[in-house]
Amino acid sequence: MSEKTRKLFGTDGVRGTANVHPMTPELALSLGQAAAYVFRRRSGRRPRILIGKDTRLSGYMFETALAAGIASMGVDVLQVGPIPTPGLAFLTVDMRCDAGAMITASHNPYQDNGIKFFGRDGYKLADEIEARIESLIGSDELKAGRAPADKIGRARRIEDAVGRYVVFLKNSFPRERVLDGLKVVLDCANGAAYKVAPTVLDELGADVTLIGAEPNGRNINDGVGSVFPERTAERVRELGADVGIALDGDADRAILVDETGRILDGDEVIGTCARALADRKALRGGGVVATVMSNFGLERWLQGLGLELVRTQVGDRYVVEAMRKGGYNLGGEQSGHVVFGDLSTTGDGMITALQVLADMASSGRRLSECTAGFERYPQVLLNVDVSEKKPFESMPGVQACKREIEATLAGRGRVLLRYSGTESRARVMVEGEDSGEVDTLAEQLADEIRREIGSA
Repeated sequence: MSEKTRKLFGTDGVRGTANVHPMTPELALSLGQAAAYVFRRRSGRRPRILIGKDTRLSGYMFETALAAGIASMGVDVLQVGPIPTPGLAFLTVDMRCDAGAMITASHNPYQDNGIKFFGRDGYKLADEIEARIESLIGSDELKAGRAPADKIGRARRIEDAVGRYVVFLKNSFPRERVLDGLKVVLDCANGAAYKVAPTVLDELGADVTLIGAEPNGRNINDGVGSVFPERTAERVRELGADVGIALDGDADRAILVDETGRILDGDEVIGTCARALADRKALRGGGVVATVMSNFGLERWLQGLGLELVRTQVGDRYVVEAMRKGGYNLGGEQSGHVVFGDLSTTGDGMITALQVLADMASSGRRLSECTAGFERYPQVLLNVDVSEKKPFESMPGVQACKREIEATLAGRGRVLLRYSGTESRARVMVEGEDSGEVDTLAEQLADEIRREIGSA
């Protein structure tokens, strides 16, 4: 297998149903060995790898297996227990570790789990490093690299990890500001932020009402959190709260709710934060980075501010790569992953919430006022079953239809064609000002694809 070929690793690590291949304890042990081997060879000293997890029942199983694999290669293990993914990334750098391993399946139900790695710089690993780790699993090279009995790695728990991350989060909020009297509904998704998030908001002075802060191993993301923000919105309306914050299971994303109970997705948050940063002359790069799935409304909002929108393929890792390459300090995804490059190396739901709250505090505006004028465009996404994934550029009928739609929507919408990475399906996305027109245009393009390569 070439180092650029990955079968286990997806865009966000290895993920699947717990105790079903690939997410088995045997694979976790081997993955730990392979990662430890790679980082041992890259380090100039006895390396250390940090392990964190969310609150899933299977987290204990994978934590033990992963730690055993790492230690068997002569690498020391530091275990921090339940911690948000961005907290693990921060601690990897803060504690001068050679790598960090996070055990989580993010917003998925508790039956799923996953493992993703961060480098010593706090960023997710490059594709070629993940491919190298994957290529080592089960290899003779890896077997020969096991440590002798007197050099096996040590494993120990770090008891103050949550406290370190709490301090870091509070330092991302302006020192001259407090949240005294602000009524906040906070949904922790029964996940990794159930201790961190309420502690931070409480210490900054907010009046916090909690949802989803009683994890039992099986209730992570179960009707709560960023996937189900309606519950947060309902509580905001009931209590007359100022803002709602719904995190996901590993707290790397946040969905916000304004004081009227209206749910804001990542696009609106990115747009709001872009304006706040630009007003302070703190936005770098002359714009922001988002994915091809971000709404056209974000593009129009940024244009109105004299800013550009750079689009990447779907996946927050690609957003971060483009930010680093182009010198941008703000980017994110519609799903609620928002990356503040000056503060964090990855999406952080609490940093996102704190930056929005800081804007509200400094401007004196309510959240609905901060987002006033942001207009989401109707968006239609159709899935077309296909017999093959033929390049769209090689289909004249599809290209002609696409060009016609683009001409129709010129300056007031957009078209996106792509294939699913896991299914035999084409994705057709059309956005525009009129929902009826968008529906019709999307169906026309889908019909052209069906005529060309539709499955029987």
